[in-house]
Amino acid sequence: KYDYDLVVVGGGSGGLASSKERVAVLDFVEPSLKGTKWGLGGTCVNVGCVPKKLMNQAALLGTALRDARKYGWQIPESLSHDWSAMAEAVQNHVKSLNWGHRVQLQDKKVKYLNMKGSLVDEHTVRAVDAKGKEMKMSARNIVFATGGRPKYPTHVPGAEEFGITSDDVFWLNDYSFPSLCVCKDVALECAGFLTGIGLDTTVMLRSIALRGFDQQMSGLVTDYMEAHGTKFSWKCTPKRVQKLPSGLLQVTWMDLNTKEEHQDTFNSVLWAVGRAPETKTLNLEKVGVEINKETGKIIVAADEATSVPNIFAIGDIAEGRPELTPTAIKAGRLLARRLVATTVFTPLEYGCVGLSEEEAERRHGKDQIELYHAFYKPLEFTVAERDATQCYIKVVCLQEGEQRVLGLHFTGPNAGEVTQGFSLGFQCGLTYEHLRNTVRTHPTCAEELVKLNITKRSGLDATVTGC
Repeated sequence: KYDYDLVVVGGGSGGLASSKERVAVLDFVEPSLKGTKWGLGGTCVNVGCVPKKLMNQAALLGTALRDARKYGWQIPESLSHDWSAMAEAVQNHVKSLNWGHRVQLQDKKVKYLNMKGSLVDEHTVRAVDAKGKEMKMSARNIVFATGGRPKYPTHVPGAEEFGITSDDVFWLNDYSFPSLCVCKDVALECAGFLTGIGLDTTVMLRSIALRGFDQQMSGLVTDYMEAHGTKFSWKCTPKRVQKLPSGLLQVTWMDLNTKEEHQDTFNSVLWAVGRAPETKTLNLEKVGVEINKETGKIIVAADEATSVPNIFAIGDIAEGRPELTPTAIKAGRLLARRLVATTVFTPLEYGCVGLSEEEAERRHGKDQIELYHAFYKPLEFTVAERDATQCYIKVVCLQEGEQRVLGLHFTGPNAGEVTQGFSLGFQCGLTYEHLRNTVRTHPTCAEELVKLNITKRSGLDATVTGC
């Protein structure tokens, strides 16, 4: 009766995870406003997590070279970084991942079509390729996993014409500085590696950094970045961007505290002000798929089903789902996902799982929460005499009973590796006693989590001394 049992529209993390189970996947990338386009694999592979972490690694290597002098390596005082060489290496790796996804689909006998899909009816998808060639296919079930794209602040004159987004920065063959990053999470990460490779970078924020994350941890991240050269313009909002005859971009912004306008010039402006779901061209409402009018996201049930029984939505386009690659992958395989560990790949990594201090207090009340914390110094920082002021661990627990762990937060080297391991405990009902009874691996940064014994409410010095 149908051409396929399942048609997946979207070849990102979630779409590929579900399409490997069976049958057909459509994927098509509309070029960014600057003309950037990429291959199969979605945001994470092409313009997100993968190139971002690789470029962050380039910055960390620069820091390691400076540390190396303390360890006896004879490193020249003058070090320079070649953006073009880094970009080429990163892009080549990404292209190898694109090819790998193609091979996996072929091995699984999944039909891959480089075409843009939209609904004709609840069982029929219209597919159009880059040349406008059209075809239709029918399917018993349809999964939408089209993800999102960066937004521009369209109310700011010149923003679209002269600015770039994360869709572009990883595919630039050269990068000019000074640069201005107008901020959400990804702008902090980009600003971190741009500063780390020696580029003059300013971050502009309207209010707070890392909204939705624990704000004490957020402050440690931005303090570290500021101490290592990233400039911050707090509580400021851009008003317009103009291109000068010299080619420089003149940015006018307002200080929200004083209401005064200021100007400065930059070579580039990176907008990271949020993402919009790719749902407008899918023709969803024609067949009765319900959408949240404010966010543009698809309303889904616990099993990822939409209001049309045979149509599902997973990943970033699903209302109420975290915009994270692991969430999309898990949803693609199981059509369900709950607790997710995440990491912000700033120069000082911040990894977390569970509730922030603020959210735990909101849900349970401040008197019902116990916080165990510590400031520690990674062994890697000692000989190099690096400042470890912002290396911090916090575990948020219920005060009563076994003190179930509600949230775990860690800033320091390889934070993502640490929190990934501890996130398993959350699935098994992790308690503070479980942490205390765990034999530690020494010497590691992760062991500091199982050594925690000082509560925040005690007011005692939480600085770790000795081994």
